[in-house]
Amino acid sequence: MHVLTDAIVLGARGHGEHGAIVRAMTPADGMLAGYVRGGQSRRLRPILVPGNIVRAEYRARVDTQLPAMTAELVHSRAPLLSEPLPAAAIEWSTALAAAVLPEGQSDPAMFDALSGLLGAVEAAPSARGWAAALVRFELLLLTALGVGLDLTRCVVTERADDLAFVSPKSARAVSRSAAAGHEARLLPLPAFLLSGSAGTLDEAIGGLRLTRHFLDRELGEARRGAVLAARDRLDDRLARAAGVH
Repeated sequence: MHVLTDAIVLGARGHGEHGAIVRAMTPADGMLAGYVRGGQSRRLRPILVPGNIVRAEYRARVDTQLPAMTAELVHSRAPLLSEPLPAAAIEWSTALAAAVLPEGQSDPAMFDALSGLLGAVEAAPSARGWAAALVRFELLLLTALGVGLDLTRCVVTERADDLAFVSPKSARAVSRSAAAGHEARLLPLPAFLLSGSAGTLDEAIGGLRLTRHFLDRELGEARRGAVLAARDRLDDRLARAAGVH
């Protein structure tokens, strides 16, 4: 195995006294893990920050072996980590991708979605500039988990108009008329997900409540605690930004 590519760092954890196992998202090869010698050093720690873009080289004698990885910094997003809201968005999106995506499975659309989301966070640190993109990114990841939300037609009437809710069981849209009397059992469907617009911050937060329901349900027990703790931090900071108490 030999791969040389730009990649988005998703996470790094110490391995041994000095090394680190790094997961990164690549454009053509999906998520790849590799062992970085000296990954815990002062020189490499600032490079292996989640959200950073690196020039990564992977080498392994056989495909079943964890490859050795080297990483050179291409673009740093580390300065954003001093800002609570952008830092929480980067921490959550990269941790979720690392937890959900299978290794070595090409997914250019996912790479583009993550790259676009992180670029939006960097360009406009205020959540109004990227919250809707985060909702759409989470919808893509839910599809990767096998839960593709069907927001095109009502699960009851099969009509495409007046959609206002989502069934928490089937993950399909429900029209306002079909939901009459059962609204409390359903999840609100933010209008921006139907129109394709950016929506307001409040609408995007509503979209994140929707995706959170299915993420809570679908993430395995082993992944749920650590990963969703990052989402809790993001939700709290978004609520503060929106003035929700």
